[in-house]
Amino acid sequence: MTVSGELYQEIQQYYAWQMQLLDQARTDEWAETFTEDGVFEANAAPAPVKGRSAIAAASAATHRQLAEVHELRRHWLGMLTVEPGETADKLHTRCYALIIATRKGGEPRIHCSTLCEDVLVRVGDSWQVEYRTVSRDDIR
Repeated sequence: MTVSGELYQEIQQYYAWQMQLLDQARTDEWAETFTEDGVFEANAAPAPVKGRSAIAAASAATHRQLAEVHELRRHWLGMLTVEPGETADKLHTRCYALIIATRKGGEPRIHCSTLCEDVLVRVGDSWQVEYRTVSRDDIR
């Protein structure tokens, strides 16, 4: 089952906005794109990060570490699929994400290739991530 073209475009814009917040180190604003009890699970991490405040803290810590080594990261999402969820206010998405890393004065390189799977829920007029699973291809 597919969603309308209008909804698909809305979700594409949501992800562009969300990933740019992260790439700009606006970690508190980025964490606000998750539900209050949202979960970020990654196969590269020892355990899922649960809750908006923990997600904000974890992403801020990562950005501090990257700043120490003068590395900038950009997230590039593609091959997005959007499927209806169990209710009208829930969606299941899946996309590939490349993380491009560039050290100051260095050449851009692909840091990793991942599969990102989300459960999105509508909250008011916007969408939020209820559960995100990121699977790095090199760890599978």
